[in-house]
Amino acid sequence: MIAIGRTLVSQDLLERKFVCDLAACKGACCVQGDAGAPLLEEEIGLLEDALETVLPYMDDEGRAEVGRTGVFTMDIDGDLGTPLINGGRCAFSIIAPDGMATCAIEKAHLEGALPGFRKPVSCHLYPVRVKDFPDYQAVNYDRWDVCRPACACGERLQVPVFRFVREALMRRFGTEWYQELELVDEQLRSVGK
Repeated sequence: MIAIGRTLVSQDLLERKFVCDLAACKGACCVQGDAGAPLLEEEIGLLEDALETVLPYMDDEGRAEVGRTGVFTMDIDGDLGTPLINGGRCAFSIIAPDGMATCAIEKAHLEGALPGFRKPVSCHLYPVRVKDFPDYQAVNYDRWDVCRPACACGERLQVPVFRFVREALMRRFGTEWYQELELVDEQLRSVGK
């Protein structure tokens, strides 16, 4: 583990390789799993404010689910997440005719309709997951079978996880934090670890 500020970062972020291969996985992270995308408390207000803009980008099932539950759900542990359609895919996911899942929030953002909010930071960070503890935050690489093509693509391109999610890590922890992680990576590589 690498200590940066109040975070403990898994060395897997430096050592493992990862680049999303959407052509292979078809956005499986948006449709598989047992919970919605983790949300920060401050993202609830952002999602509520963005909802009218995002609704036209969503499909009927997603709009219906958000109409029933709102923009978030809370599990028995008190963790916040995006709602799921019948316990399956994220309510904000949209499925193209070729089966590719994408995010309605991100689509609205990329098309300029929602400039201030790209998508939940947990989605932007994936395959990195952040877990809050009383004295620190654990920053870990999440291994998931549906991401095997991304691991293969990352190996082929030699892109470490932390570089793949660079923008999202800076969004979550700041530029200085990321620069410190880069410095640690350089130091570890210089000593061959």
